[in-house]
Amino acid sequence: MKKAALASAILCALVSAPSMAATVYDADGTTLKVGGRAEARFNISDNNESTENSSFKDKSRARVNLKGKTEISDELYGFGKYEAEFSDADSLKNRYFYAGLGFSAGELSYGKQDSAQVQLTDITDVMATFGADAADVVSGNKDKRENNFLYAGEFDGLSIQANYIAADEKDADSVGVSALYSFGAFAVGAGYVSQDAGTDSDDQINLAAQFKQDAITLGALYTMASKSNVDYTGYELSAQYKATKQFAVVGVYNFGEFDNTTTEEANNIAVEAVYKFNGHLRTYAGYKFEGISGKDDQLQAGIRYDF
Repeated sequence: MKKAALASAILCALVSAPSMAATVYDADGTTLKVGGRAEARFNISDNNESTENSSFKDKSRARVNLKGKTEISDELYGFGKYEAEFSDADSLKNRYFYAGLGFSAGELSYGKQDSAQVQLTDITDVMATFGADAADVVSGNKDKRENNFLYAGEFDGLSIQANYIAADEKDADSVGVSALYSFGAFAVGAGYVSQDAGTDSDDQINLAAQFKQDAITLGALYTMASKSNVDYTGYELSAQYKATKQFAVVGVYNFGEFDNTTTEEANNIAVEAVYKFNGHLRTYAGYKFEGISGKDDQLQAGIRYDF
């Protein structure tokens, strides 16, 4: 009976889902939440003409996620998450799938999940449209990493994460650690990731800072890396201004280049406006000004419903 009731609740939530991350099952210390989004969006840029016959490209998508938690004892619990993304009739991407155990000193999990560096890179990855172009140098630095063992702990304003990625490819394992400390209106953090690269290793250091005061949020991320024995320097700057409860303006600047080369990996400014009708529905539009020769400016806009 419990299995039948749970299946019925999941189906009902997927069909109607009146609120974000709806709890569809809560009994005997076990909970299950269902959430997701439907996002209709498009991009206009001459960049699209290399793969499309037009500068217009549809980039609509939808996501569905399941989050579960079960109490084992007063000091121990289990949890899991699955999230899928649909971008067209033939495309389904498994964005996240992991499970783990939680206890008083933090959580341990394994599966496809973010690296330890993401709590730092999220400080400047704040736009619905563009941004976050300068920090993804070493693969182990990114989000949604497969075969990922992750520890995460919170201690009086200090968030510590560490992860190990057992790559499917030979000599491609990765290990990383990060810390983020929040105090008052400020937060500062640092992280390090190292990834095997044959006889050598690729390494990356991230330094991050954030300031929040009333309607203004400022963020900065500085990256130093070495990939294939070539040094890299990059930084991202972000600013958010919440003009009203519903309307916000966001801007970012991204720059990154490998040392002793004339090729820039990132050099752009992006701005966007976001209007939230309520906690479920928002619309946005952003424009990206490219500073690299051969890359064209982009306009992207969309409307998003969260359930």
